Amino acid sequence: MAKAAPTAPAGAPGSAAAPGAAHAPASAAPTAASGGGLKAWLPTLAALVLAPALTWAVAQFVLIPSLQQKLAATPVAAPSGESSGSAHGEHGKAAKDGKDAGYEFQNMVVNLAGTMGTRYLKTTFLVTGAPDVNIKSVFESNKPRLTDVTLNVLSSLSLADLEEPGAKNVLREKLVAAYNQALGKKVAEQVYFSDFVVQ
Repeated sequence: MAKAAPTAPAGAPGSAAAPGAAHAPASAAPTAASGGGLKAWLPTLAALVLAPALTWAVAQFVLIPSLQQKLAATPVAAPSGESSGSAHGEHGKAAKDGKDAGYEFQNMVVNLAGTMGTRYLKTTFLVTGAPDVNIKSVFESNKPRLTDVTLNVLSSLSLADLEEPGAKNVLREKLVAAYNQALGKKVAEQVYFSDFVVQ
């Protein structure tokens, strides 16, 4: 009966297959690991490189042109809004001529009577005139006198006067009467307050 040849242990120095077999997996492992590491980082590197480029492209070719179209469309909408207000063209023309536009006293500040300068009134108001009177030109030509009249009327008010019900209506009547008296004819018709602060 034939005997089988004895096999050397896997780690024995005499075996011819053992050294080749033992070294083959060891040399293949670093190659696989280095190739797998680069392949694992490839999507991350691509994302880091491509994300800024894609963001720039979207902004340059999508967002900016759409914003430019919206901004270009905005001035076109403004004239149509002006043309829709053309029904008030006569009123606008009258305002340019100074008729019916009125004259505005801006930021008139006076100390209130009886407060020893500790309380004051700050007001802005528009004075309108009769339809046949160019109140703006009349008031501009008499500005120093009418400003003095305005300051006299406003500074004659006390804090108690302004706390009365209907104080603004009384003040309107006083101002209109004072302007018409100073000008010697009926020019002023109404006063409209846009700012009225007592402090």
